[in-house]
Amino acid sequence: MTDAPSPRNLSFGVWPAWCEELIVLPLDLYQGIESAWCPGCGNFPMLKAFKQALAELSIRPDEILVVSGIGQSSKFPHYLKCHTFNGIHGRTLPVATGARLANHRLRVVAVAGDGDCYGEGGNHLLAAFRRNPDVTLVVHNNQVYGLTKGQASPTSDQGFKTLIQPQGVPYPPLHALALAVAQDCSWVGRGFAGMADYLKDLYKQAMSHRGFALLEVLQPCVSFNKVNTYQWYQQRVYRVEETPDYDPENELWAYGKAKEWGDRIPIGVIYRRPRPLLEEAFPVLAAGPLADQVASRPVNELLRDFF
Repeated sequence: MTDAPSPRNLSFGVWPAWCEELIVLPLDLYQGIESAWCPGCGNFPMLKAFKQALAELSIRPDEILVVSGIGQSSKFPHYLKCHTFNGIHGRTLPVATGARLANHRLRVVAVAGDGDCYGEGGNHLLAAFRRNPDVTLVVHNNQVYGLTKGQASPTSDQGFKTLIQPQGVPYPPLHALALAVAQDCSWVGRGFAGMADYLKDLYKQAMSHRGFALLEVLQPCVSFNKVNTYQWYQQRVYRVEETPDYDPENELWAYGKAKEWGDRIPIGVIYRRPRPLLEEAFPVLAAGPLADQVASRPVNELLRDFF
């Protein structure tokens, strides 16, 4: 390890210049339990790229908390060595926000699926956009409910047929990234599981961003989505930073790119804008993480007054 101070001691997630020179950690440091995902699942390259990003940022397993909900995506932290909280469906972000407020030494990452986050958890997503906690949200978007065997999700394309929707989904998909831009989310990006090196770099940017970062990853489900395959995406995705008018600080430009879907699908950093952190609204955190502070009153008294 370098002699530089550990990232866990940084106040409110500010990453200084020495982070660029950190020693890359070994990938087996992050090895979790054996995976139960289907062979060929897009979650595998996502997991590998995430480990590589952690290693290159020199974030040790004891320095990161990964919070998840319910779904195939929410098995993600089980297959890592890290602090983990596995909660209930759609409630990933409240837990992640609370953990960040309780201990802002930790890097906090929330992982969720398109159904878990955009369906059951949509209200909490809106709250996170507004509050801007220093949390990274990774959404595994396979455009289907994979754990419950293939129902349409909020991001399923119009006309997509399932056993539950045999006539096809009658309405267009949710454009969650456009919603994020419209609500001034401080960092918005999209990756593709079939471009692992590029995804790794997006992970690094999202986790190094100071504020709430939404990274949606196009993640093919090889078992229940036979339409949006690796090949389907490979024919459509393009790196948005290579466009001549690339301007992620321009909200109108970013909104237009976030709405683009179909024959061409942009990936990369779509929007970013610095905003005050949620943590900065609580002066008590300037004295250090709540986890280290001694309560002014015994906790049992506080709980008794509350209840």
